[in-house]
Parts: sequence; C-alpha cells; structure tokens
Amino acid sequence: ADNATEAAVVNGITVYGFEHLSDVADFLDQPNRYSPVEIDSVGELQVTQSTAPDLKDVKGQAHGRRALEIAAAGGHNLIFVGPPGSGKTMLARRLPGILPPLSFAEALEVTQIYSVAGLLKNRGKLICDRPFRSPHHSASGPSLVGGGSFPKPGEISLAHRGVLFLDELTEFKRNVLEFLRQPLEDGQVTISRTRQSVQFPAQFTLVASTNPCPCGYFGDPIQPCSCSPRQREQYWSKLSGPLMDRIDLQVAVNRLKPEEITRQSTGEESAPVRERVQVARDRTRDRFQTEPTLHCNAQMQSHHLRRFCKLDDTSRNVLESAIRKLGLSARGTDRILKVARTIADLSGNDDLKTEHVAEAIQYRTIDRMQ
Repeated sequence: ADNATEAAVVNGITVYGFEHLSDVADFLDQPNRYSPVEIDSVGELQVTQSTAPDLKDVKGQAHGRRALEIAAAGGHNLIFVGPPGSGKTMLARRLPGILPPLSFAEALEVTQIYSVAGLLKNRGKLICDRPFRSPHHSASGPSLVGGGSFPKPGEISLAHRGVLFLDELTEFKRNVLEFLRQPLEDGQVTISRTRQSVQFPAQFTLVASTNPCPCGYFGDPIQPCSCSPRQREQYWSKLSGPLMDRIDLQVAVNRLKPEEITRQSTGEESAPVRERVQVARDRTRDRFQTEPTLHCNAQMQSHHLRRFCKLDDTSRNVLESAIRKLGLSARGTDRILKVARTIADLSGNDDLKTEHVAEAIQYRTIDRMQ
C-alpha cells in the first residue's frame, strides 16, 4: 500500500493498494468494495514551477551566462575556468533553470531512478525539476556510477536528464574521473555483479569548474600568479585527454570589477533564456528528423558535421587560422563546429556564418592557456 501512490503516477494502468494478502483475496472476491488510487500526474507536471536558482541573481559575467545558454541549447558539456570567488559555482547552479521543462516521460524516468535509489521524498508525486547533483571531490568511483550488492544508482544516474556539477575538477582523483568516460559516451552505466548486470540511464549535462593553476590566479588582472610554467603543466595533466575531449565549452570566468559588484540592476531572468533555448532545440529537432539517434548538437559525429556544418570560404579561413594558432586537434575542431551550429540555431540561422564560428572559437580557454 505504501507504494500505491507511487505506482499510480504511471498513466494507463489502474492501481490498488493493499496492506495484506488477505486484502488481495478479498478484492478478487469483491472488487467493487475497493477504489483505485488516482493521481493527476500530468496536470501536476504542467503547473509546477521550476525551483532552480534564477540567472537574474548573477551580476556581470556576460561571457559565462552566454556559455550557459549555448550549453543548454545544444546539450554541450562545459567547464568554467577562473580564480576563486569569480562565480563559477553560482553560474553552474543556474543551468537547470534554463533547460526546457521535463516532459512527462522524462519526469517519470527521473522519478523511477530516485525511487530505486530510495531517495523519493514524496510518493505519488513526480520529480518535476531537472536534477542537479554536485558530488564532493573526495567521491569514490562507485558513488559516482552506482553499486552495492543490490545495485543502486550513483550520482551520474541521479543526474539523469539534468546536470552533474563537478566543482574543483582537478581535485578529483584521476581514476575516479575515468569512470565518467563511458557514460558520457553512451548515456547509460552498466553495473555488473556475479549474478546480475544492471543498467541505469545517465544522460546528463556535465558542468565542471576549476582554478586556472595551483595558486588560482593565472591570467588574473588583479592578483599575479605565483606558479611556474612547470607547475601549471602538472596541474592540467591531472585531467585526462579522453575526458576533456567530451567537453565542448571551455569558459573563462573573471572576477567582477568593483563597479559590477555594487551595481544595483539585475541581469536577465532565466525564463526568457529558457524560451530561446527551447526555440533553438526545436530548430535542432526539425533538422535531425532523418537522424533518429540525434537529439542535440553535442551528439553529432564527424560525418554529421560534414552534413550539417558546412562552411563558406570566409568561415573556413577563420577556423583554419584558429587551428594553427591554438594547435587544435581534429577533435578540438569538431567541438568548435558543434558549438557554432548551436550558436547559429540560437540566432535562427540555418547556415553557419563567420560570426558563429568566431564566437565558438572563444570557448577554447584551456587550449589558449596551454
């Protein structure tokens, strides 16, 4: 009976709750004496307002806010790089609020995961907000991917359809971060035990943050960096190439200027940004009608880029110049094209233009630092 309201969330089935087997036998004999559990889960989803922090609370940081919008529109993973106190965490926590609302099917998926994990607080109610999970940098591999004798979802599955935020990314153990590679590629995680193998969904947007160097102030206009080039090189070597290959947006976040801190005006609210994100995603969905496995620009492979990201001569020259100056690999170049495609969608353009490519190149902060 305790799970009856939870089961009733699913549409298309009739649910009855019983305390004892004798009640079940009585129901089979006299079904009219019992009433089914009824919940308007679809109506609840439609009227629920997002509880995510609002973008209007973020002062300044136009570059970071824009990167969040691009990430939301294209499903791109991103990393914020900046000194302590620059607002990296504040920005990251606002990404769920500009993602499109969960559909009923998505909300049901998320609710099922939290039920299996034993974290469902309100039985009979859908989880209507996109999840935001922020594991500590001391987290173990099993806590991220899930585990146990009777396997339960880990942080990456609890972030399904939402955001996984890894604050101070370089503080995570490298072998723990390696657990993320396959879920980021496949959108699911498999937990194998002697007698069973369990799969949990893990389709999330990864947001990471880190200082630019051990002391935290490389490139800061106010406080000079005290690190040697060797120390900075060792610092970045903590992050594996395969993991960074799955992060499309590298975003520099600078500390606010005094006049930005004292400014009374607020920034743009999340709601209009979320509307632009939805329009861009609709455009993307229409373009991928012949590609049923693609749902967002971040999922494109090289052969998709050749089809959907064609460049004119001017745009190609801009990109080739960036490849030479930044020493970009083929994968790095592909990431620029994916981001440029999303920027074009946000601009309402079917074709990639020079300004879209030029802006996408600006989100290669780490490439420019190394």
